[in-house]
Formats: sequence, structure tokens, C-alpha cells
Amino acid sequence: MADRKPRSNPKKPHRYAAPSPLASRFVALDLLAAVTARAQPFDEALDGHDGFSRLSGRDRAFVHNLCATTLRRLGQIDALIDACLERPLADKADAEIAKNVLRLGVCQLVFLQTPPHAAVNTSVQLARKRRASAFAGLINAVLRRMGREGEEMLGVQDAARLNTPDWLWESWSEAYGPETCRAIAGAHLGEPPLDVTLKGDKENWAAQLDAKELPGGSLRLWPRGPITDLPGFGEGAWWVQDAAAAIPARLLGDVAGKNIVDLCAAPGGKTAQLAAMGANVTAIDRAAGRLKRLQSNMKRLGLKIKTEVADGTLWRPGQASDAVLLDAPCSATGTLRRHPDVAYLKSPGNVTDLALLQSRLLEAAWKMVTPGGLFVYCACSLQPEEGPHVIAHAIALGAPIERVPIDAAEIGAEDNWINAEGELRCLPSHMADLGGMDGFFAARLRRMPE
Repeated sequence: MADRKPRSNPKKPHRYAAPSPLASRFVALDLLAAVTARAQPFDEALDGHDGFSRLSGRDRAFVHNLCATTLRRLGQIDALIDACLERPLADKADAEIAKNVLRLGVCQLVFLQTPPHAAVNTSVQLARKRRASAFAGLINAVLRRMGREGEEMLGVQDAARLNTPDWLWESWSEAYGPETCRAIAGAHLGEPPLDVTLKGDKENWAAQLDAKELPGGSLRLWPRGPITDLPGFGEGAWWVQDAAAAIPARLLGDVAGKNIVDLCAAPGGKTAQLAAMGANVTAIDRAAGRLKRLQSNMKRLGLKIKTEVADGTLWRPGQASDAVLLDAPCSATGTLRRHPDVAYLKSPGNVTDLALLQSRLLEAAWKMVTPGGLFVYCACSLQPEEGPHVIAHAIALGAPIERVPIDAAEIGAEDNWINAEGELRCLPSHMADLGGMDGFFAARLRRMPE
């Protein structure tokens, strides 16, 4: 059965004001160019932009919302711009700047309800100050038209299709069927809620955070300010983790006192879960910087673990582990709600290359676990090549592993979240009435006794 059409978030998304018009928009233009012109992940661009860190908290919120919405609605925005142009903009540096200025301007007018005079005037100034003066008149004309006709033009667009690159639409249609593909694409258009995983009393923190407990145990909320200002953050009472991402660690069952390897562990949500459940966790990641952030998170949470900077395909524990959790590097196409830039940074070639790495990591994982022991393979991708195909390929080649089917009831899931092989397949359109979730795949496996 096809998934239900996603409903809007239970709480209306916050509308941000922009108190420093040009300063904030300069930063937004830089960040958008980092993604569209230099193929840099949005979060990485944010972390590396000094101007963003110097903005006020209110301006940072505006810039983040403007860029994220522009990327989330990029297909629609580009279609609106194209409808206003007699011919496409030339493939030149100043034209590329002008195009991104237009994108930000259209986003403000059509999706953020910025007053037309503010959106138009600041966009024209931005073009003039950023080496695109030749396009100032064009930008002014397009945005003024958008202010008059944008809402009507928006009403006839196919938002789900326009905002999904062809290769993803075709892949999802083949894997899940046209109706479910459309439901997935529709779920990516809303501003996502914030999910957190708790160390302790869910009921107490649900009340303090004004949050709803989800069937799997995560808490969901729609904050209106910085996450660090929320109750319990400073005390290390919880950590941010999408409801789907919180499932794989629970598939290992009671891990108290067991030695667990968390492969490709950063940023550490699953590491924290395992440690909070009493496991002796060794977190492995090849990126020293990411592992350092993981260690910082564990310190805030008051959780003790071991860490090692290492290539997961080569590293081995001193002795076989009781269990292994492998959150494999992937295309992350299941996280487009939170990371809309992924749609424009990844390609089918990336998926093929990653599937090869995932197969190598899967082999490393089962070799680390004691015979008869459990391990979990998971990936936040919607692409079958990075999920069920990896497991099926390994079994077909004779790997000494077997699936341990997942029961929907044990993780608070719906029956349609479990495929015919007993593997977990979450879709962004699942839990649509509660705000959706990330796309995730997980398989629970056992290394067969020798």
C-alpha cells in the first residue's frame, strides 16, 4: 500500500526576520555558491565561514533558513526564474552570481514572505556589490514580477517532482513505486522537527521540552531558538538524533556489560545510545576531526567510551567483540529533509562507489564479531544499492552470516517498515502525521558459528 501524503508539521515553522539586510544576505550568497558552484556540503560551508559566525544569533537563524529553504525548493525556484527569462543566463562567473542572487530573492518572496521592497532592493544591491552589476536591471525586473505573480505561478507547479533530481526520482519510482516515490519527495519539502534521544526519564523531559514521545521512544519537538538553550542540553540529558537513526542500536538488544565496536561512529548518536545502555563501546572513525567532536559530545553527556582513529576496513579489535554496529558511509539520500544539499551533491556514480566501500566494511564487521554474535549494518540512504543489495550480495558470495529478522513490534514500528527479508526500511513519508522521519535501512545479522 502506498504511503499517506505527508501532512504539514503539527506546529507552524518559524518565520525569521532579517535585521541586518545586506550583511546576512552576503553570507547567504557565499554559502549558496559553496554548494551550487563548488559542490561543498552546506554544513561544512557553514562551519568554515567566518562571516556566518560573526553574525548575531537572529541573523544566523535567518541565513540558515534562507539557504536551507532555497536548497530544499531549488527545482521550483529555478523553474520560476526560467519562466521569467527570454533566454538562459550565460555560463559565466557574473551570470552565476546573478543566478544565485535571483534564487535567494525568489525564495524570500515566494517561500519566506519577505516584504517585496526588502527582497528586491537588497537583491539588486547584492548584485552590484558582488561583481554582477550588469544583471542588476534583470534581477530587479524578475523579482518585481515575482512579487506580483509568484504565488499564482507557484500554484501550478508540481513541487515534489521539480525539487527531486531525475536520477533520484527514477531510482525511487523503480524501488518503491510511483506513488510512494511521490510521497517520499513530498516529505522532503517540509521543515523537519527536532528529535532527541534521552539518557533517562522520558516523561519528565517530554514535559520540560514540550515534546511528544514517538512510538520508538524518541522525543519530537519544534524548537524556536538555539538547541543549546533547550532544557537539559547543558546537563547532558539528551542528544539530537532522528527517530529513524535511533532504531539500529536497539536491534542489538541488551548490551549491558558487552564489548561493542561502533564502526564509522561519528557524530556519535549511536555510540551514545550503546554507552547509555551499559555497553563497553569502542568507537572507530577514520576522520580525526569528527572523532574529536564525538568525544566532546560524550563528555557533555557524561558517557565513557574508547575511541580510535582508524580505517574501519583494516582495523581489528584485540579480541573478537560481542557485537558490532556499522553505520556505513553512504549517499545520505534518506536525509534530504535535513540536508537538502545532498540532492545536488550526489550522483549515481557516488552510489556505485559507496556500495563497494560498504561491502568491504560489512566484511570487516562480521570478522570483528565473535562466532554466533550479532552485528547490525545500517545506512541513511534510500538507494537499494546501499542497503538490501549489500546484504544480499555478501550472502550470495558465501559470507558466513545470516539475517536475524526484525519484528516491527520490538522497535515500535509499523509492519510496512519491515521488508520481506526481515530488514528495516524507514521512508521519509512514514509517520507523516507526526512530521515524518529520515530514510533509513538496517539489517540485523549473525555471524554463523564456525
